[in-house]
Amino acid sequence: MEKAKLEQLRIERAPEKAPIAMGRWVLTGIGLALLGGVAWYVFKPAAMIEVRTAEAREVKAEDAGTVLNASGYVTARRQATVSSKFTGKVAEVLIEEGMVVADGQVLARLDSSNVDTSLRLAEAQLRASQSALKSTEVLLAEARRNLVRQQSLVEKKLVSTADVDHSKAEVDSLSARLESEHAQVEVVARQLDVYRQEVEDTIIRAPFAGVVVAKNAQPGEMVSPISAGGGFTRTGIGTIVDMSSLEIEIDVNEAYINRVVAGQPVVATLDAYPDWRIACHVIAIIPTADRQRATVAVRVGFDALDPRILPDMGAKVAFQESGTRGTVVSGVTLPRAAVQTEDGRSHVWVVNDGRVERRAVSVVTETATEVVVSGGLTDGTRVVVDAPAGLADGVMVRERDQ
Repeated sequence: MEKAKLEQLRIERAPEKAPIAMGRWVLTGIGLALLGGVAWYVFKPAAMIEVRTAEAREVKAEDAGTVLNASGYVTARRQATVSSKFTGKVAEVLIEEGMVVADGQVLARLDSSNVDTSLRLAEAQLRASQSALKSTEVLLAEARRNLVRQQSLVEKKLVSTADVDHSKAEVDSLSARLESEHAQVEVVARQLDVYRQEVEDTIIRAPFAGVVVAKNAQPGEMVSPISAGGGFTRTGIGTIVDMSSLEIEIDVNEAYINRVVAGQPVVATLDAYPDWRIACHVIAIIPTADRQRATVAVRVGFDALDPRILPDMGAKVAFQESGTRGTVVSGVTLPRAAVQTEDGRSHVWVVNDGRVERRAVSVVTETATEVVVSGGLTDGTRVVVDAPAGLADGVMVRERDQ
C-alpha cells in the first residue's frame, strides 16, 4: 500500500527533443544568412552618378542663321476705298466681295438725271452760239464786199468819203462782234465739257486692277467723298486691294535694328499656316523711329506671291544672316558642353532608361553656346552636359536638369 502511494507522488515529464534536430535548424538559418549576404554582394546595385542633362531640339530651316525674330502684319501697298467725286444717290452697284476687277472697270453708277439735263442745255446753248456766229460771219462778209464797192466808187467821185468811212466802221464792228461770238462759242463748248465730265463722274471706275474686299454701298443710298454727318451717307462704294503689292510691315525694336539691312533674306510664317515657310526679303527700313514705342518700321516683301496670302494676316518673320537664302540645315541643336571630341571625332552621352550610351555625331554649325549636329540624335533626346569622369556605356545615372 505504501508503494502505491509513492507512485502517486511521481511527476511525469515530457520527453526532451533530440539535440541533433535542434542543431539542424540552427545550421539551416546560418546557411541562408550567408547565402543572402553573398547574393547581395554579388548583385548589389552600382552607385549612381548624378549628371546634368539637356534636351536636343530639332533645327528648323528658318532657325538656321537667324539673327532676329519679330512679328507683324500683311499689308497692301496699294489699297483704296473707291468713292465718287461729289455727293449723289447710288443708282447701280456692279461689284461683290472677292470679285477681281481690271483697271478702269465700272464699279457703280450714280443718278445722273440732273447732270444729263444740264448737259442737254449746254449742247443747245452751243448750237445757238454757233448759229449766231455763222450769221455774223455772213454779215461781215457782206460788209466787206460793200466796203470794196464804196472804195471803188469814191475813186470815181460817185460817193463821198463819209460813205466809205461808214462802210469801214461797219466792217470793224462786225469783226469785233464775230470775235466775241467766237469766244462765246468757246465758253459754251468748255461748259459742255464740264457737264460731260460730270456725267462721266457719275460712273465710278476702278483706279487699278485688284480684288474687291469690301462692298460698302447699295443702290438708293447716298454716297459722298467726305463725311456728310449722320449714318445714312456712305463715304465709299467699295474697297479694292492690289494683291501684287502685298508685303509685311514689322515694328522692330530700335535696339536690334542694327541686325536688319535692305535686301536681307527673311523667312516668314503666317499665323494661319504655321507650317508654311515663305521666302521673303527686306524691302526697306523706314528712316524714322517711333518715340513712344521705341521701334523702327521695316518693310518685308515676298519673293513670290501666293493666293493664300491675304491682307491683315498676322505673320512671324525670322531675319537671316546674309548669304543664307535657300540654305537648309538638318539636325538637332545641343548645348556646346554636351559634345565631346576625342581623336578628331565628336560624340555625346545619351541618357536612356537611366543609363548612358555613347553616340557619335557630326557637328554641322556651332556658336559660342550651341552646336547643330547631325546623325544619331532625334528631337527630344536627353544628352549629358559637362559629362563627368567615369562615364561608360551602361553606367546608371540620375538626371539633373541644368
